[in-house]
Amino acid sequence: MKLADYDYYLPEELIAQDPAQIRDSSRLMVLQREKQIIYHHIFKDLISYLNAGDTLVLNNTKVIPARLLGVKKDTGAKVEFLLLQRKEKNVWESLVKPGKKLKPGSKVIFGNGELEAEVLDTTEVGGRLVRFFYDGVFEEVLDKLGQMPLPPYITKQLSDKQRYQTVFAKEEGSAAAPTAGLHFTESLLNEIKEKGVKVVFLTLHVGLGTFRPVKEEEITNHKMHSEFYQLPAVTVNSILESKLTGKKVIAVGTTTTRVLESVAAKYGCLQEAEGWTDIFIYPGFQFKVIDGLVTNFHLPKSTLLMLISALAGREFVLNAYQKAVEEKYRFFSFGDAMLIL
Repeated sequence: MKLADYDYYLPEELIAQDPAQIRDSSRLMVLQREKQIIYHHIFKDLISYLNAGDTLVLNNTKVIPARLLGVKKDTGAKVEFLLLQRKEKNVWESLVKPGKKLKPGSKVIFGNGELEAEVLDTTEVGGRLVRFFYDGVFEEVLDKLGQMPLPPYITKQLSDKQRYQTVFAKEEGSAAAPTAGLHFTESLLNEIKEKGVKVVFLTLHVGLGTFRPVKEEEITNHKMHSEFYQLPAVTVNSILESKLTGKKVIAVGTTTTRVLESVAAKYGCLQEAEGWTDIFIYPGFQFKVIDGLVTNFHLPKSTLLMLISALAGREFVLNAYQKAVEEKYRFFSFGDAMLIL
């Protein structure tokens, strides 16, 4: 399978720069896999595709203000850090730029000196291990100095940080939002529960896997970066009950999908678990858990596009993307949504 097989044309003006004014007012494209039919809705119409006894699974990770702008202590040169993963109490794996200026031993100052950092080492994927020095509580310092780590294709500053956070965000640790979840409001979730749908959660802290593009021409040679997950027993039990009664399990987001399918693949069944996953899902993959997926529209040649192609078929997905372009759907993190059934 070649990387070029997952390319498509996208006019730049369709890349959403702002979130929808009301979260659940974004558009929803529905792909019926069996009939190969496409429907067009508003996101809050999602409830009409859910039935009593179904399980809706969401990722409750919370984005930290992981983007730090600072200066080198010796030269004053501007540098940027993106915190990916905490390795020890004050040591983080980070993406840095410009990387050539930040060799081991480099020291960086942020703000008015409330936070300092020393580069300890380089990582296999070109990042840095960094130790931070500060007074007080790191999370409070980060909340004061850090910015929300918006993807590079979003060029506008976000006026309200909470719009890059789901309404159910709880477990801090992500370097990016699980964007399929951004469409949900508290009222929509309550309506879904009132219909008898079970709403449950897991956690996957989004890291380098989201930011790292596929560079291999043969996609099977691509290696995913590990990300930490927690799958609680209450979520497992809800899913198994839905399966036993012939009801659907709908994953919200590719991150949620990766956790569920990773655990099932590792243990041969779904069970309570936590750990690290580097699962790479592409066409040919046999899904063991999910029956449907709520997702956004993804970048060309991305692992996320490959995952949904594994679920719905590459040609059907690319045809749907072409239709989305024609119908002027909004793309990527702040864009519209898709439901695959």
